[in-house]
Amino acid sequence: MISPTLRQLRYFEALARHGHFGRAAESCSVSQPALSVQVKELEEMLGVELLERSSRQVRLTGFGEEFVLRVREILRQVDELGDLARASRRQLVGRLRIGIIPTIAPYLLPAMVAGLTRDNDALDIHLRETVTPKLIEELLDGRLDTAIVALPVSEPQLTEVALFEESFLLVRPAEDAGKPVPNRETLREMRLLLLEEGHCFRDQALSFCNIGAGTVRPRELLDGSSLTTLVQMVGAGIGITLIPEIAVSVETRSAPVSIARFEDPQPTRTIGMIWRKTSPIAPQLSGIAEVVRSCAEALRPAAVGPGEETRI
Repeated sequence: MISPTLRQLRYFEALARHGHFGRAAESCSVSQPALSVQVKELEEMLGVELLERSSRQVRLTGFGEEFVLRVREILRQVDELGDLARASRRQLVGRLRIGIIPTIAPYLLPAMVAGLTRDNDALDIHLRETVTPKLIEELLDGRLDTAIVALPVSEPQLTEVALFEESFLLVRPAEDAGKPVPNRETLREMRLLLLEEGHCFRDQALSFCNIGAGTVRPRELLDGSSLTTLVQMVGAGIGITLIPEIAVSVETRSAPVSIARFEDPQPTRTIGMIWRKTSPIAPQLSGIAEVVRSCAEALRPAAVGPGEETRI
């Protein structure tokens, strides 16, 4: 009877995910030879090759691609066995794997972690910061327990719980303070700095400006890798940008910029938590969401009315 170990399955899944022995071994906190031996033993046990090995990368064979789907489902169910025991307790204990998008993580994480651990010091929080599509994928695969993203995600297997709504604010050079706040049509004629492709905040900002593919000349649309980079570029006089409310106090404190709120209807987004509908710890995650919501509300910046501006 073929009886692979959980260790072998986890090592193989990591290798399939990373496509590289070194990175897979690092993610599993083992040496590369140890991981390689376990995967090779798994192939010998099955009597079929799972991988195509080359000096540069690792590819799954046709059977390997089918096999890894079953492996991920098995590993997810094994992890949920532990969640069943945790769900029987009033409070969560042990590991809690939280994913979060980059346009929220730097601003919410310090208060959120402090709030979660203040009431439950037995909680071991593991954080993962990446873009929404990757968070959804890892959540569905069982590699995350929950994620904080912009809603909606419209994934039928996931529960969505709204946490808070925030506006997008205009950031422009300090010398532009006092000028009329541009509307969305005017923004299309300005040099707009946005996050690089893959970030949902970029898509939301483009939507507000009614900018679609092919409507903006390359010189008018510049990309940055983070909100920090965008704000510093604005301070240097390169263009303007939009940032979410939660980022204002952190990102504008070291740049010569001014902040303005658009006239109504303002561009906004809803931030929420998502988790698998089948998760045994769903009731506890609802409690976690309440803590995160309270932490986020405490971080809200001082109000700037529609069309009003403040110099930083």
